[in-house]
Amino acid sequence: MLTRRQLLTRAAALPLVAGAGGALASAQARSLTAAATALQIAPPDYPRTPVWAYNGQVPGEQLRYRQGEVLDVRFVNGLDEGSTIHWHGLRLPNAMDGVPYMTQAPVMPGESFDYRFALRDAGTFWYHPHANSVEQISRGLAGVLVVDEATPPDVDRDEVLVLDDWRMTETAEIHPSFGHRHDMSHAGRLGNYVTVNARDDLSYQVRTGERLRLRLVNTATARIFRLALQGMQGWVVALDGMPLPAPQPASELVIAPAQRADLIVDITAADEALIASVERQGTFALVSFAVSGAPLAPRPTPGPLPPNDLPSLDLSAARSYPLVMEGGAMRGLPEGAIWDGRKLGFRELAEQGQFWAFNGIAGSTETPFLSAALGETVRIPITNRTAWFHAMHLHGMHFREVLADGSFGPWRDTLLIAPDESREIAFVADNPGDWMFHCHMPSHQMSGMMNWVQVT
Repeated sequence: MLTRRQLLTRAAALPLVAGAGGALASAQARSLTAAATALQIAPPDYPRTPVWAYNGQVPGEQLRYRQGEVLDVRFVNGLDEGSTIHWHGLRLPNAMDGVPYMTQAPVMPGESFDYRFALRDAGTFWYHPHANSVEQISRGLAGVLVVDEATPPDVDRDEVLVLDDWRMTETAEIHPSFGHRHDMSHAGRLGNYVTVNARDDLSYQVRTGERLRLRLVNTATARIFRLALQGMQGWVVALDGMPLPAPQPASELVIAPAQRADLIVDITAADEALIASVERQGTFALVSFAVSGAPLAPRPTPGPLPPNDLPSLDLSAARSYPLVMEGGAMRGLPEGAIWDGRKLGFRELAEQGQFWAFNGIAGSTETPFLSAALGETVRIPITNRTAWFHAMHLHGMHFREVLADGSFGPWRDTLLIAPDESREIAFVADNPGDWMFHCHMPSHQMSGMMNWVQVT
Protein backbone atom coordinates (compact mmCIF):
# COMPACT_ATOMS: atom_id res chain seq x y z
CA MET A 1 0.00 0.00 0.00
CA LEU A 2 1.42 3.38 -0.97
CA THR A 3 2.36 6.25 1.29
CA ARG A 4 1.39 9.82 0.44
CA ARG A 5 4.97 10.56 -0.73
CA GLN A 6 5.02 7.49 -2.99
CA LEU A 7 1.63 8.45 -4.40
CA LEU A 8 2.74 11.94 -5.33
CA THR A 9 5.95 10.67 -6.90
CA ARG A 10 4.11 8.00 -8.87
CA ALA A 11 1.39 10.42 -10.07
CA ALA A 12 3.99 12.83 -11.42
CA ALA A 13 5.37 10.10 -13.69
CA LEU A 14 2.04 8.99 -15.14
CA PRO A 15 1.73 9.03 -18.94
CA LEU A 16 -1.23 10.45 -20.80
CA VAL A 17 -4.11 8.03 -21.15
CA ALA A 18 -4.69 6.92 -24.73
CA GLY A 19 -8.09 6.53 -26.25
CA ALA A 20 -9.16 4.15 -28.99
CA GLY A 21 -6.49 3.55 -31.60
CA GLY A 22 -3.75 4.91 -29.32
CA ALA A 23 -4.67 8.59 -29.78
CA LEU A 24 -6.46 10.86 -27.38
CA ALA A 25 -10.06 11.34 -28.46
CA SER A 26 -11.55 14.82 -28.19
CA ALA A 27 -12.82 15.66 -24.74
CA GLN A 28 -14.34 18.68 -23.08
CA ALA A 29 -12.52 19.60 -19.88
CA ARG A 30 -14.94 19.94 -16.99
CA SER A 31 -14.79 20.80 -13.33
CA LEU A 32 -16.62 19.24 -10.38
CA THR A 33 -16.59 21.16 -7.11
CA ALA A 34 -17.74 19.52 -3.89
CA ALA A 35 -19.10 22.13 -1.50
CA ALA A 36 -21.82 22.82 1.02
CA THR A 37 -25.09 24.33 -0.15
CA ALA A 38 -28.82 24.13 0.61
CA LEU A 39 -31.41 22.55 -1.69
CA GLN A 40 -35.12 21.76 -1.61
CA ILE A 41 -34.97 18.00 -1.03
CA ALA A 42 -38.00 17.65 1.27
CA PRO A 43 -41.51 18.70 0.13
CA PRO A 44 -42.08 22.46 -0.41
CA ASP A 45 -43.66 23.02 3.01
CA TYR A 46 -40.31 22.13 4.62
CA PRO A 47 -37.20 24.32 4.62
CA ARG A 48 -34.30 23.70 2.30
CA THR A 49 -31.87 21.00 3.41
CA PRO A 50 -28.17 21.75 3.98
CA VAL A 51 -26.29 19.28 1.75
CA TRP A 52 -22.88 18.66 0.23
CA ALA A 53 -23.16 18.73 -3.53
CA TYR A 54 -21.16 18.53 -6.75
CA ASN A 55 -21.52 21.82 -8.63
CA GLY A 56 -24.37 22.85 -6.38
CA GLN A 57 -26.81 20.12 -7.38
CA VAL A 58 -28.06 16.76 -6.12
CA PRO A 59 -27.64 14.36 -7.80
CA GLY A 60 -24.36 15.83 -8.99
CA GLU A 61 -23.99 17.14 -12.51
CA GLN A 62 -24.68 14.36 -15.01
CA LEU A 63 -21.58 13.67 -17.09
CA ARG A 64 -22.24 12.30 -20.56
CA TYR A 65 -19.70 11.08 -23.11
CA ARG A 66 -19.45 8.74 -26.07
CA GLN A 67 -17.55 5.49 -25.86
CA GLY A 68 -13.87 6.03 -26.66
CA GLU A 69 -13.81 9.67 -25.55
CA VAL A 70 -11.56 10.82 -22.73
CA LEU A 71 -12.99 11.97 -19.43
CA ASP A 72 -11.14 15.11 -18.37
CA VAL A 73 -12.43 16.37 -15.01
CA ARG A 74 -10.80 18.64 -12.46
CA PHE A 75 -12.11 17.87 -8.97
CA VAL A 76 -12.06 20.89 -6.65
CA ASN A 77 -12.57 20.26 -2.97
CA GLY A 78 -14.64 23.01 -1.37
CA LEU A 79 -15.37 20.94 1.74
CA ASP A 80 -13.72 21.29 5.14
CA GLU A 81 -12.28 17.77 4.94
CA GLY A 82 -10.38 15.61 2.48
CA SER A 83 -12.21 13.90 -0.36
CA THR A 84 -11.73 12.16 -3.71
CA ILE A 85 -13.85 10.95 -6.62
CA HIS A 86 -14.22 7.24 -7.26
CA TRP A 87 -15.55 6.44 -10.75
CA HIS A 88 -17.70 3.47 -9.86
CA GLY A 89 -17.80 0.57 -12.32
CA LEU A 90 -15.29 1.97 -14.80
CA ARG A 91 -12.33 -0.01 -16.04
CA LEU A 92 -9.76 2.72 -15.74
CA PRO A 93 -6.07 3.24 -14.85
CA ASN A 94 -5.38 2.49 -11.20
CA ALA A 95 -4.10 6.00 -10.45
CA MET A 96 -7.53 7.41 -11.45
CA ASP A 97 -9.59 5.17 -9.11
CA GLY A 98 -9.95 7.71 -6.31
CA VAL A 99 -9.11 5.65 -3.21
CA PRO A 100 -7.25 7.75 -0.60
CA TYR A 101 -3.81 6.44 0.39
CA MET A 102 -4.10 3.57 -2.08
CA THR A 103 -4.32 5.14 -5.54
CA GLN A 104 -3.93 8.82 -4.65
CA ALA A 105 -3.49 11.19 -1.76
CA PRO A 106 -6.76 12.67 -0.47
CA VAL A 107 -7.64 16.00 -2.03
CA MET A 108 -7.51 18.38 0.91
CA PRO A 109 -9.71 21.48 1.38
CA GLY A 110 -8.98 24.07 -1.28
CA GLU A 111 -6.96 21.63 -3.39
CA SER A 112 -7.79 20.04 -6.73
CA PHE A 113 -7.00 16.83 -8.62
CA ASP A 114 -7.24 16.12 -12.35
CA TYR A 115 -8.89 12.88 -13.43
CA ARG A 116 -8.20 11.97 -17.05
CA PHE A 117 -8.71 8.59 -18.72
CA ALA A 118 -10.27 6.96 -21.76
CA LEU A 119 -13.81 5.62 -21.49
CA ARG A 120 -13.45 2.11 -22.85
CA ASP A 121 -16.95 0.88 -21.94
CA ALA A 122 -20.39 2.19 -22.86
CA GLY A 123 -22.90 2.01 -20.05
CA THR A 124 -24.37 3.58 -16.93
CA PHE A 125 -21.87 4.41 -14.18
CA TRP A 126 -21.68 6.79 -11.26
CA TYR A 127 -19.20 8.77 -9.19
CA HIS A 128 -18.88 9.41 -5.47
CA PRO A 129 -16.28 10.06 -2.75
CA HIS A 130 -14.19 7.25 -1.29
CA ALA A 131 -13.30 9.28 1.81
CA ASN A 132 -15.52 9.35 4.89
CA SER A 133 -18.02 7.65 2.59
CA VAL A 134 -20.95 7.28 4.98
CA GLU A 135 -21.19 11.00 5.63
CA GLN A 136 -20.08 12.38 2.29
CA ILE A 137 -22.44 10.21 0.21
CA SER A 138 -25.29 10.58 2.71
CA ARG A 139 -24.99 14.36 2.54
CA GLY A 140 -25.51 14.29 -1.24
CA LEU A 141 -22.18 13.68 -2.98
CA ALA A 142 -23.10 11.33 -5.83
CA GLY A 143 -23.57 11.78 -9.56
CA VAL A 144 -24.13 9.73 -12.70
CA LEU A 145 -21.77 9.18 -15.61
CA VAL A 146 -23.35 7.96 -18.87
CA VAL A 147 -21.19 6.63 -21.69
CA ASP A 148 -23.26 6.32 -24.87
CA GLU A 149 -22.81 3.53 -27.40
CA ALA A 150 -21.71 4.40 -30.90
CA THR A 151 -25.12 3.11 -32.01
CA PRO A 152 -27.68 3.68 -29.23
CA PRO A 153 -30.90 1.64 -29.13
CA ASP A 154 -34.04 2.92 -30.86
CA VAL A 155 -35.96 4.60 -28.02
CA ASP A 156 -38.09 7.72 -27.76
CA ARG A 157 -36.42 8.93 -24.58
CA ASP A 158 -33.40 8.14 -22.40
CA GLU A 159 -33.88 8.97 -18.70
CA VAL A 160 -31.60 8.58 -15.67
CA LEU A 161 -33.33 7.69 -12.39
CA VAL A 162 -31.17 8.08 -9.28
CA LEU A 163 -32.62 6.16 -6.32
CA ASP A 164 -31.66 7.39 -2.86
CA ASP A 165 -32.83 7.71 0.70
CA TRP A 166 -32.17 10.37 3.30
CA ARG A 167 -32.17 10.25 7.09
CA MET A 168 -33.99 13.50 7.81
CA THR A 169 -34.83 15.32 11.03
CA GLU A 170 -38.24 16.94 11.57
CA THR A 171 -36.81 20.20 10.23
CA ALA A 172 -35.56 18.57 6.99
CA GLU A 173 -31.93 18.53 8.04
CA ILE A 174 -29.76 15.49 7.43
CA HIS A 175 -29.52 13.62 10.71
CA PRO A 176 -25.93 13.82 12.00
CA SER A 177 -25.82 10.20 13.23
CA PHE A 178 -22.94 9.23 10.94
CA GLY A 179 -20.99 6.22 12.16
CA HIS A 180 -23.71 5.24 14.63
CA ARG A 181 -22.82 1.84 16.06
CA HIS A 182 -26.30 0.46 15.43
CA ASP A 183 -26.00 1.29 11.73
CA MET A 184 -22.48 -0.06 11.52
CA SER A 185 -23.36 -3.38 13.16
CA HIS A 186 -26.80 -3.86 11.56
CA ALA A 187 -28.15 -3.10 8.06
CA GLY A 188 -26.33 0.22 7.61
CA ARG A 189 -27.55 3.83 7.52
CA LEU A 190 -31.13 3.54 6.30
CA GLY A 191 -33.04 6.74 5.58
CA ASN A 192 -36.63 7.71 6.35
CA TYR A 193 -37.23 9.69 3.15
CA VAL A 194 -36.91 8.13 -0.31
CA THR A 195 -36.31 10.15 -3.47
CA VAL A 196 -35.70 9.68 -7.17
CA ASN A 197 -33.51 12.42 -8.67
CA ALA A 198 -33.79 14.13 -5.25
CA ARG A 199 -37.60 14.35 -5.56
CA ASP A 200 -40.45 12.39 -4.02
CA ASP A 201 -42.91 13.33 -6.79
CA LEU A 202 -40.99 12.65 -10.01
CA SER A 203 -43.35 12.36 -12.97
CA TYR A 204 -43.09 12.20 -16.76
CA GLN A 205 -45.62 12.81 -19.52
CA VAL A 206 -45.72 9.85 -21.94
CA ARG A 207 -47.91 8.24 -24.60
CA THR A 208 -49.13 4.68 -24.75
CA GLY A 209 -46.64 2.74 -26.84
CA GLU A 210 -43.77 5.11 -26.09
CA ARG A 211 -40.44 3.32 -25.64
CA LEU A 212 -38.05 4.57 -22.94
CA ARG A 213 -34.58 3.64 -21.83
CA LEU A 214 -34.48 3.95 -18.05
CA ARG A 215 -31.07 4.00 -16.34
CA LEU A 216 -31.64 3.08 -12.69
CA VAL A 217 -28.82 3.91 -10.26
CA ASN A 218 -28.95 3.10 -6.53
CA THR A 219 -26.82 5.69 -4.71
CA ALA A 220 -28.23 4.92 -1.25
CA THR A 221 -25.70 3.75 1.31
CA ALA A 222 -27.73 0.80 2.61
CA ARG A 223 -31.24 0.57 1.15
CA ILE A 224 -31.98 -2.35 -1.16
CA PHE A 225 -34.70 -1.30 -3.60
CA ARG A 226 -37.23 -3.91 -4.66
CA LEU A 227 -39.02 -2.40 -7.62
CA ALA A 228 -42.20 -3.30 -9.48
CA LEU A 229 -43.14 -2.03 -12.96
CA GLN A 230 -46.81 -1.24 -13.45
CA GLY A 231 -48.45 -0.18 -16.71
CA MET A 232 -45.34 -0.92 -18.76
CA GLN A 233 -43.61 -3.88 -20.35
CA GLY A 234 -39.95 -3.96 -19.46
CA TRP A 235 -36.69 -5.67 -20.40
CA VAL A 236 -33.37 -5.50 -18.56
CA VAL A 237 -30.70 -4.78 -21.17
CA ALA A 238 -27.65 -4.06 -18.97
CA LEU A 239 -26.52 -4.57 -15.37
CA ASP A 240 -23.79 -2.49 -13.72
CA GLY A 241 -23.06 -0.90 -17.08
CA MET A 242 -22.48 -4.16 -18.96
CA PRO A 243 -24.97 -5.23 -21.67
CA LEU A 244 -26.72 -8.58 -21.35
CA PRO A 245 -26.37 -11.01 -24.28
CA ALA A 246 -30.14 -10.74 -24.75
CA PRO A 247 -32.78 -8.51 -23.12
CA GLN A 248 -34.44 -10.20 -20.14
CA PRO A 249 -38.17 -9.59 -19.54
CA ALA A 250 -38.72 -7.99 -16.14
CA SER A 251 -41.75 -6.85 -14.19
CA GLU A 252 -39.81 -6.70 -10.91
CA LEU A 253 -36.15 -6.24 -10.03
CA VAL A 254 -33.87 -5.76 -7.04
CA ILE A 255 -31.16 -3.09 -7.02
CA ALA A 256 -28.65 -3.12 -4.17
CA PRO A 257 -26.56 -0.12 -3.13
CA ALA A 258 -24.16 0.87 -5.95
CA GLN A 259 -25.82 -1.37 -8.54
CA ARG A 260 -27.30 -0.13 -11.82
CA ALA A 261 -29.86 -1.57 -14.20
CA ASP A 262 -30.65 -0.34 -17.71
CA LEU A 263 -34.22 -1.06 -18.77
CA ILE A 264 -36.06 -0.60 -22.02
CA VAL A 265 -39.77 -0.22 -21.34
CA ASP A 266 -42.85 0.19 -23.50
CA ILE A 267 -45.73 2.11 -21.90
CA THR A 268 -48.84 -0.08 -21.99
CA ALA A 269 -51.09 1.84 -19.59
CA ALA A 270 -53.94 4.00 -20.86
CA ASP A 271 -53.76 6.50 -17.98
CA GLU A 272 -50.73 6.05 -15.69
CA ALA A 273 -47.70 3.82 -15.39
CA LEU A 274 -45.56 3.49 -12.27
CA ILE A 275 -42.25 2.35 -10.91
CA ALA A 276 -43.08 1.32 -7.36
CA SER A 277 -41.04 0.33 -4.32
CA VAL A 278 -42.15 -2.94 -2.72
CA GLU A 279 -41.66 -2.78 1.05
CA ARG A 280 -42.95 -4.59 4.10
CA GLN A 281 -45.45 -1.81 4.79
CA GLY A 282 -46.83 -1.97 1.25
CA THR A 283 -46.07 -0.81 -2.29
CA PHE A 284 -45.31 2.87 -2.88
CA ALA A 285 -45.00 4.81 -6.12
CA LEU A 286 -41.51 6.17 -6.78
CA VAL A 287 -41.91 7.48 -10.33
CA SER A 288 -45.14 8.10 -12.23
CA PHE A 289 -45.67 8.28 -15.99
CA ALA A 290 -48.86 10.20 -16.86
CA VAL A 291 -50.28 9.01 -20.18
CA SER A 292 -51.85 11.43 -22.65
CA GLY A 293 -51.96 12.03 -26.40
CA ALA A 294 -52.34 9.67 -29.33
CA PRO A 295 -50.85 6.20 -28.77
CA LEU A 296 -47.82 5.04 -30.71
CA ALA A 297 -47.74 1.87 -32.77
CA PRO A 298 -46.39 -1.25 -31.02
CA ARG A 299 -42.73 -2.15 -31.64
CA PRO A 300 -40.94 -5.49 -31.80
CA THR A 301 -39.05 -6.79 -28.77
CA PRO A 302 -35.82 -4.79 -28.37
CA GLY A 303 -32.54 -6.39 -29.35
CA PRO A 304 -29.35 -6.47 -27.23
CA LEU A 305 -27.10 -3.49 -26.73
CA PRO A 306 -23.68 -3.58 -28.42
CA PRO A 307 -21.34 -5.59 -26.14
CA ASN A 308 -18.33 -4.12 -24.41
CA ASP A 309 -14.96 -5.78 -24.98
CA LEU A 310 -14.78 -8.07 -21.94
CA PRO A 311 -12.32 -10.92 -21.34
CA SER A 312 -13.12 -14.63 -21.61
CA LEU A 313 -13.28 -16.61 -18.38
CA ASP A 314 -11.48 -19.96 -18.32
CA LEU A 315 -11.71 -21.63 -14.92
CA SER A 316 -9.55 -24.64 -15.78
CA ALA A 317 -6.42 -23.19 -14.16
CA ALA A 318 -8.02 -20.53 -11.95
CA ARG A 319 -6.77 -20.19 -8.39
CA SER A 320 -9.42 -19.97 -5.65
CA TYR A 321 -9.39 -17.49 -2.76
CA PRO A 322 -12.28 -18.24 -0.36
CA LEU A 323 -13.81 -15.30 1.50
CA VAL A 324 -15.83 -15.76 4.69
CA MET A 325 -17.85 -12.84 6.05
CA GLU A 326 -18.44 -12.77 9.79
CA GLY A 327 -19.61 -10.34 12.43
CA GLY A 328 -22.38 -7.83 12.92
CA ALA A 329 -25.28 -7.84 15.33
CA MET A 330 -26.93 -11.21 16.06
CA ARG A 331 -23.78 -13.19 15.27
CA GLY A 332 -20.74 -11.18 16.29
CA LEU A 333 -17.11 -11.85 15.51
CA PRO A 334 -15.19 -14.86 16.77
CA GLU A 335 -12.81 -14.31 19.67
CA GLY A 336 -9.37 -13.49 18.41
CA ALA A 337 -10.36 -11.59 15.27
CA ILE A 338 -7.47 -9.51 13.97
CA TRP A 339 -7.57 -5.72 13.67
CA ASP A 340 -4.55 -3.50 13.09
CA GLY A 341 -2.32 -6.53 13.51
CA ARG A 342 -3.75 -7.37 16.94
CA LYS A 343 -6.03 -10.19 18.08
CA LEU A 344 -9.01 -8.63 19.84
CA GLY A 345 -12.33 -9.77 21.30
CA PHE A 346 -15.66 -8.52 20.01
CA ARG A 347 -15.97 -5.89 22.74
CA GLU A 348 -12.49 -4.54 22.06
CA LEU A 349 -13.20 -4.46 18.32
CA ALA A 350 -16.49 -2.64 18.92
CA GLU A 351 -14.64 -0.02 20.93
CA GLN A 352 -12.60 0.62 17.78
CA GLY A 353 -15.75 0.80 15.64
CA GLN A 354 -15.06 -2.58 14.02
CA PHE A 355 -17.95 -5.06 13.73
CA TRP A 356 -17.20 -7.18 10.67
CA ALA A 357 -14.40 -9.35 9.32
CA PHE A 358 -13.21 -11.00 6.12
CA ASN A 359 -11.54 -14.32 6.96
CA GLY A 360 -11.19 -13.26 10.60
CA ILE A 361 -9.57 -9.90 9.76
CA ALA A 362 -11.39 -6.63 10.41
CA GLY A 363 -10.48 -3.85 7.98
CA SER A 364 -7.82 -3.49 5.34
CA THR A 365 -4.33 -4.91 5.79
CA GLU A 366 -0.81 -4.17 4.57
CA THR A 367 -0.90 -7.34 2.46
CA PRO A 368 -3.65 -7.87 -0.13
CA PHE A 369 -6.51 -10.30 0.20
CA LEU A 370 -5.17 -11.83 -3.01
CA SER A 371 -2.34 -11.19 -5.43
CA ALA A 372 -2.82 -12.18 -9.07
CA ALA A 373 -0.60 -12.09 -12.11
CA LEU A 374 -1.74 -9.87 -14.98
CA GLY A 375 -4.13 -11.90 -17.14
CA GLU A 376 -4.74 -14.58 -14.52
CA THR A 377 -8.27 -15.83 -13.86
CA VAL A 378 -9.27 -15.81 -10.18
CA ARG A 379 -12.17 -17.42 -8.31
CA ILE A 380 -13.57 -16.10 -5.02
CA PRO A 381 -16.11 -18.33 -3.24
CA ILE A 382 -17.93 -16.05 -0.76
CA THR A 383 -19.75 -17.29 2.33
CA ASN A 384 -21.92 -14.85 4.27
CA ARG A 385 -22.09 -16.07 7.88
CA THR A 386 -23.69 -12.83 9.06
CA ALA A 387 -27.36 -12.03 9.62
CA TRP A 388 -27.31 -9.17 7.09
CA PHE A 389 -27.14 -8.46 3.37
CA HIS A 390 -23.87 -7.25 1.87
CA ALA A 391 -23.20 -5.68 -1.55
CA MET A 392 -19.68 -6.74 -2.53
CA HIS A 393 -17.92 -4.40 -4.97
CA LEU A 394 -14.67 -4.94 -6.87
CA HIS A 395 -12.83 -1.91 -8.24
CA GLY A 396 -11.21 -1.75 -11.65
CA MET A 397 -12.60 -4.98 -13.12
CA HIS A 398 -15.92 -6.72 -13.65
CA PHE A 399 -16.69 -10.27 -12.55
CA ARG A 400 -19.21 -12.98 -13.28
CA GLU A 401 -20.95 -15.24 -10.82
CA VAL A 402 -20.10 -18.92 -11.16
CA LEU A 403 -23.47 -20.68 -10.99
CA ALA A 404 -24.14 -24.12 -9.53
CA ASP A 405 -24.21 -25.79 -12.95
CA GLY A 406 -20.85 -24.27 -13.90
CA SER A 407 -22.30 -21.58 -16.16
CA PHE A 408 -21.80 -17.86 -15.60
CA GLY A 409 -24.11 -15.09 -14.52
CA PRO A 410 -24.00 -11.62 -16.10
CA TRP A 411 -20.99 -9.32 -15.81
CA ARG A 412 -21.25 -7.16 -12.69
CA ASP A 413 -19.16 -4.98 -10.41
CA THR A 414 -21.40 -5.31 -7.32
CA LEU A 415 -23.07 -8.50 -6.05
CA LEU A 416 -25.75 -8.65 -3.35
CA ILE A 417 -25.22 -11.58 -0.98
CA ALA A 418 -28.00 -12.60 1.43
CA PRO A 419 -27.53 -13.80 5.02
CA ASP A 420 -26.27 -17.39 5.26
CA GLU A 421 -25.79 -17.48 1.49
CA SER A 422 -22.79 -18.74 -0.46
CA ARG A 423 -21.93 -17.36 -3.90
CA GLU A 424 -18.85 -17.53 -6.10
CA ILE A 425 -17.43 -14.94 -8.47
CA ALA A 426 -14.65 -15.13 -11.05
CA PHE A 427 -12.75 -12.43 -12.90
CA VAL A 428 -9.76 -11.96 -15.15
CA ALA A 429 -7.07 -9.87 -13.45
CA ASP A 430 -6.47 -7.77 -16.55
CA ASN A 431 -6.05 -4.34 -14.97
CA PRO A 432 -2.76 -3.77 -13.12
CA GLY A 433 -2.72 -2.07 -9.75
CA ASP A 434 -4.06 -2.22 -6.23
CA TRP A 435 -7.87 -2.42 -6.20
CA MET A 436 -10.36 -2.15 -3.36
CA PHE A 437 -12.69 -5.10 -2.67
CA HIS A 438 -15.32 -4.25 -0.10
CA CYS A 439 -18.96 -4.13 0.94
CA HIS A 440 -20.57 -1.11 -0.70
CA MET A 441 -22.72 -0.40 2.31
CA PRO A 442 -20.28 2.22 3.67
CA SER A 443 -21.28 1.63 7.28
CA HIS A 444 -20.08 -1.96 6.83
CA GLN A 445 -17.03 -1.00 4.79
CA MET A 446 -15.82 1.48 7.41
CA SER A 447 -16.35 -0.98 10.26
CA GLY A 448 -14.38 -3.93 8.91
CA MET A 449 -15.62 -5.11 5.50
CA MET A 450 -12.79 -3.79 3.37
CA ASN A 451 -9.70 -5.27 1.78
CA TRP A 452 -7.85 -5.11 -1.54
CA VAL A 453 -6.55 -7.18 -4.42
CA GLN A 454 -3.25 -6.74 -6.19
CA VAL A 455 -2.71 -7.30 -9.91
CA THR A 456 0.88 -7.29 -11.16
